[in-house]
Amino acid sequence: QVQLVESGGGLVQAGGSLRLSCAASGRTFSNYGMGWFRQAPGKERDVVAAINWSGDTTYYADSVKGRFTISRDNAKNTVYLQMNSLKPEDTAVYYCAAAYRPEIAYYGNEYRYWGQGTQVTVSS
Repeated sequence: QVQLVESGGGLVQAGGSLRLSCAASGRTFSNYGMGWFRQAPGKERDVVAAINWSGDTTYYADSVKGRFTISRDNAKNTVYLQMNSLKPEDTAVYYCAAAYRPEIAYYGNEYRYWGQGTQVTVSS
């Protein structure tokens, strides 16, 4: 079992930045590819960014490419999402997730463990 706890969400003006953190506990963190997803009201939960076990392979949704950066620190059992140049359309609940395998995973059904989510609100 892996427990995931997100932090770092909040209210920010358009153009601002936030850094989300996801602390993992339980099994060996480096066994899992990790991902960040988001869900806006009335919309499906979509992948934002993903990273493999070592951190040398990453993926970004087109909507955040060039603005968001995913990274991980296996010594601290933590994955991060640095969000810059935030837009109102980035407003959503952001979820951290651990995949079934160490490699990078792109779809929600490839993830086994999920955090409770943290709200990000970007005002215009």
